[in-house]
Amino acid sequence: MMDKAFKVLKKYYGFHNFKEGQDKIIESILERKDTFALMPTGAGKSLCYQIPAVLFPGVTIVISPLISLMKDQVDSLKAIGISAAYISSSLTFKEIKEIIDDADIGIYKLLYIAPERLELDSFVKIIKNISISQIAIDEAHCVSQWGHDFRGSYRAIAPFVEALKERPVITAFTATATEYVVKDSLSLLRLKEPEIFSVSLARDNLLLNIKKVDNRDEKLEFIMNFIRRNSEVSGIIYMPTRKETEELQKYLLSLGIRAGKYHGGMEEKERSFYQEEFIYDKTPLMVATNAFGMGIDKPNIRYIIHYSIPKNIESYYQEIGRGGRDGDPCSCYLLYNSKDAALQEFLLKNSSSIDRLPIELAKLEKMNEYGSCEGCLSNYILEYFGEKALKDYCSCCCNCVNNSELKDITKESQMVLSCIYRTHEKYGISMITDILKGYRGPKISEYKLYNIPTYGIMKKYSSKFIKDIIHTLLREGYLDKKENTYSMVKLNSKSINLLKGKERLFTKLIGEEEEEVTSSPLFLRLRKLRRELAEKEGLPPYIVFSDSVLIEMCRALPESKEELLELKGIGENKSEKYGTEFLNIIRLYKGQKVNEIRG
Repeated sequence: MMDKAFKVLKKYYGFHNFKEGQDKIIESILERKDTFALMPTGAGKSLCYQIPAVLFPGVTIVISPLISLMKDQVDSLKAIGISAAYISSSLTFKEIKEIIDDADIGIYKLLYIAPERLELDSFVKIIKNISISQIAIDEAHCVSQWGHDFRGSYRAIAPFVEALKERPVITAFTATATEYVVKDSLSLLRLKEPEIFSVSLARDNLLLNIKKVDNRDEKLEFIMNFIRRNSEVSGIIYMPTRKETEELQKYLLSLGIRAGKYHGGMEEKERSFYQEEFIYDKTPLMVATNAFGMGIDKPNIRYIIHYSIPKNIESYYQEIGRGGRDGDPCSCYLLYNSKDAALQEFLLKNSSSIDRLPIELAKLEKMNEYGSCEGCLSNYILEYFGEKALKDYCSCCCNCVNNSELKDITKESQMVLSCIYRTHEKYGISMITDILKGYRGPKISEYKLYNIPTYGIMKKYSSKFIKDIIHTLLREGYLDKKENTYSMVKLNSKSINLLKGKERLFTKLIGEEEEEVTSSPLFLRLRKLRRELAEKEGLPPYIVFSDSVLIEMCRALPESKEELLELKGIGENKSEKYGTEFLNIIRLYKGQKVNEIRG
């Protein structure tokens, strides 16, 4: 079945490899085992149940907490050629019945519903008799009152499953849950002998920064300077209260900065307007309370600023997890003043029940500790969620990157160099990273690269860390780039000395310097075309193609639809639908470059 899963991955999603943990989770689901997966935001949770949904007979019911999230998922699935629908409160009973009947005869492979639907006897009566192969529960931590986002309606899921004539496979997914919340969720959802997967919560493309500030003026000065440097990219500023959200948005507008706003006290029509402006790339910045973001799947958010500390680590990690979902870097800044904790404590005391208040105050204390943490910020978060830190430092937080102390990366460098040697210098940086991580994509399977001794020997390291090592080796002269290639590398005499232990490498890790692709004329032309196509179809631009796909087009300069399909993130449906227009722009650009050279 996994061979079929790889074909679905390539055909519809345009990916050549599964992300970390996805293959094992999908394999468990295809074997019809109840499955619980703890995966960070952006790790590809939805793909884990969508691929089995395509391969299973019958329909997959997806229980999701927000209409905006359902709509976004359904639009994305339709764009890649997978049939899906969602049920919202705006539909009549007759319309709902028609959707369910269509799902029963195979018109839809996935049907998204809110958990509140399962509390309605009239709805349960018509849906329980259709052929359901899988029930996928998104944001599964919502079932536990010990979690940070409890929703009582999730308690209706287990009784609904038990009322079905034939029990489907039950799958549950969450991005933020402590060990206790996971155990509580498993019990309340009544999963049977579940396979439990925990993908590392480390998000190495989230660049964690704490900026200590003494007062409001320092916060505003930082925000102004940062936004002016990043005026063309998408970002979110999280505010602690509705009043402060309104004040900051007005202040930004008065300075001529385009900014939307979002909080629970706004009219639904106004909230929807600002949300759409942000999703459709018309307004680059959203100023919001924590009411914003749960249903947002916008992949190209490049920065997230917290004006003050959130109420707990779970909320903080979920909120910064909305950045960089395309895998590219997202800068995360917490503007920290220890006095801000007093405001959060006041808000908690006025909103929490007597039973929950001690729990919430303990969580706030851990969040406050994070703000004053002098060690590795990534490790602090991982250890909070019960995950053992791999090493004392990372390459994606301000405390580690700004530390002038040199790190001994000899052992890690030898692993990388050994892999390049054993693969005969045939592959580029991304492929070397996949081999060292132990990913098992089509190319790795085709060339049996899983048989080489270095396969998977760095699986506990993040992909970013491995790539940083490779770029450090290039910068320090221990590796060379192959001529006329984008990322293929080769060994040299210094490589051999390091491999044999004749030298040791101490360095301050510096990540790969981002290329100025996004400011190139070709990228801007491709982005303009994307916006025009998206507006014509009434879709957010990223559903046509993400920024990372446009960047890949700029780097690879494909000349045919076959070459387009080789790029990560372009499946058959999108290649056929949009390929010709994007290829025409690339051909025109290449022709202009040739004329400039001849000029």
